[in-house]
Amino acid sequence: MKFNSIIKPIALTLAMMWAFQAFAQTPIQYYRPDSQDGLNIFETSKTDTVAYDGLKVKIGGDFAMQLQSINQSNDANNLVELGSNLNLPTANLNLDVQLEDGLRMHLRTYLSSRHHEEAWVKGGYLQMDNLNFISDGFLSGFMEVATIKVGMDEFNYGDAHFRRTDNARAIYNPFVGNYIMDAFSTEAFMEVTLQKNGLIGVIGLTNGKLNQNVTVNDNTDNKVSFFGKIGYDNQINDDLRLRLTGSWYINKGTTTGTWLYSGDRSGSRYYHVGDYMYDDGTGNIVTASDDFSGRLRARFKKLTAIQINPFVKYKGLEFFGIYEIAGGSADGEGSFTQVAGEALYRLGQKEQFYLGGRYNSVKGNQVDGAPDIEINRFNVGGGWFMTKNVLTKLEYVNQTYGGEGYAGNAQFQGLEFKGFVIEAAISF
Repeated sequence: MKFNSIIKPIALTLAMMWAFQAFAQTPIQYYRPDSQDGLNIFETSKTDTVAYDGLKVKIGGDFAMQLQSINQSNDANNLVELGSNLNLPTANLNLDVQLEDGLRMHLRTYLSSRHHEEAWVKGGYLQMDNLNFISDGFLSGFMEVATIKVGMDEFNYGDAHFRRTDNARAIYNPFVGNYIMDAFSTEAFMEVTLQKNGLIGVIGLTNGKLNQNVTVNDNTDNKVSFFGKIGYDNQINDDLRLRLTGSWYINKGTTTGTWLYSGDRSGSRYYHVGDYMYDDGTGNIVTASDDFSGRLRARFKKLTAIQINPFVKYKGLEFFGIYEIAGGSADGEGSFTQVAGEALYRLGQKEQFYLGGRYNSVKGNQVDGAPDIEINRFNVGGGWFMTKNVLTKLEYVNQTYGGEGYAGNAQFQGLEFKGFVIEAAISF
């Protein structure tokens, strides 16, 4: 890794922090705060708390870095040895523009990520919470409960993506890693969200493709993806909030739909776990490395996925869960089941501290009838919001690989990694 490839994104991010501090405070309508105030916000509220006052530009950013100290082993004893050191810092540049009353744009650029050293656009969207820009009061009754999003960005399947780390935006994630089967993709999409009296409904579609291309050949079988969500979210009283949602994603194409669990192009959060050495056939020992190590990328050609998410917050106690099934309907495709539970206790006058644990398990197979594989991960740790925009975390992670499906696999049979990770995150 060249020194300049590390320093330039960091320097650029810091320069923007200083030069555009005033712009970063610009209020935007129907917006999730880029700070501790944004915790446990899922769909943006239909409550209009910001008066429209002409075109406004909010320039923000995210910065994250980890100190990783993880050991790993497997039955074949062919894994690379991991040391204790800093990972490559990651950085985002965020542009949010209030274009008209109830109309805003979001654009995120990854300045530095694990999978891409160079800066590149992650995605963006246009969000409409009223249609007054067409005509004053146009469809006002419908837009009192509706939010319309159109863009090339992440879409609203499941609730886990609201709590995940998006490259350098790590401030919403109480731990370092995302879930093992990470439901996240950036695709051309349109979605409509309806919210009224705690009831939530989402309906949308994408073109099923991560990489956009108009080239067509005889083997192309592109299909549109359909997704949606139904749920209930209510602040019962000052102490208790309850939320329960169910989401689905369906794509019946053989050349589309494979991206739902492999659409994050920034790379995974535990660096070089599972990297192993092998003979390339010429007597040379080489290392196989994967920027998406530690997660399972289930790439079913004809995918149907369902995710159920309970969320409960009682005073400082917080629980978030996942029950998810994903499978393919093409010939020979299998299925996976993911379960996860995350319990946190937030304390302090402003809940600036938290302690908690997370359990995550995935079991199943890529090919119907094949022996199952199983991956289990346990995290325990805590964090401190030094300010609303600055978070430090410490966690212990232990992840194991098992099941008959890994028998004889020189990389994964008996694979286990465990250790500590410290992460610092800034978002504004």
